[in-house]
Amino acid sequence: MEYKITGDNLQIVTIELNEGEKVYAEAGSMVYMSENIKMEAKARGGLLKAIGRKFMGETFFLTEFTPSGGKGFVAFAGNAPGTIFPLEIKEGNDFIVQKDAFLCAEDGVDLSVTFQRRLGSIFFGGEGFILEKLSGKGMAFIHACGDFIEMELKEGESIRVDTGSVVGWEASVDYDIQRVKGIKTIFFGGEGLFLTTLRGPGKIILQSMTLHNLAMALAPFLPQQQQTSGRSGVLGTFLDETLGK
Repeated sequence: MEYKITGDNLQIVTIELNEGEKVYAEAGSMVYMSENIKMEAKARGGLLKAIGRKFMGETFFLTEFTPSGGKGFVAFAGNAPGTIFPLEIKEGNDFIVQKDAFLCAEDGVDLSVTFQRRLGSIFFGGEGFILEKLSGKGMAFIHACGDFIEMELKEGESIRVDTGSVVGWEASVDYDIQRVKGIKTIFFGGEGLFLTTLRGPGKIILQSMTLHNLAMALAPFLPQQQQTSGRSGVLGTFLDETLGK
């Protein structure tokens, strides 16, 4: 399998597959594919895992793509402005990502649900109670808003991050939520009540923009929904136009 990520802030990943190779993806993320690619929707992992994906915010069914009669290619993109990050998943080295981050993966990668372990993370974490776990062996691709920042934390090294800006981390990384200190900082700092603390060893991935912040920034520029009279049909439209509504 070979892949190429193109674009800047609206990225797309194109994956070239040999015959016998397979990738699967979140339903609706495919952009284009060669004519010899066969796709099939499956509840990968059985009923329980499919239900778990629904809790993660993913679809019940995942779509599998495999070429027939030689090499083929298929391309995927996220559903919001952002970037795509390739992850090499190795046996015994699971990777945890925020829900909705999964885009696609090789057949050898397993996607499952995992939960926050600490009370603070459960109630105040920007990623919420349910997270996604990538395990097994192979390449996986995640998508999030803004640009990615990749860091490698050493044993005992820690970093504090704006809650919600954490995209993912290796399972060896300790994850917790801590309250911001100081009354003035809490009310006037503009950073919220809590910050995420990540402690090494292991790799972490951060994002420069969250989907929530993007939506808030665009909200003032979106057209407001117009009030309607409640009339319907041709007569209602005629009355509205006649009365100047």
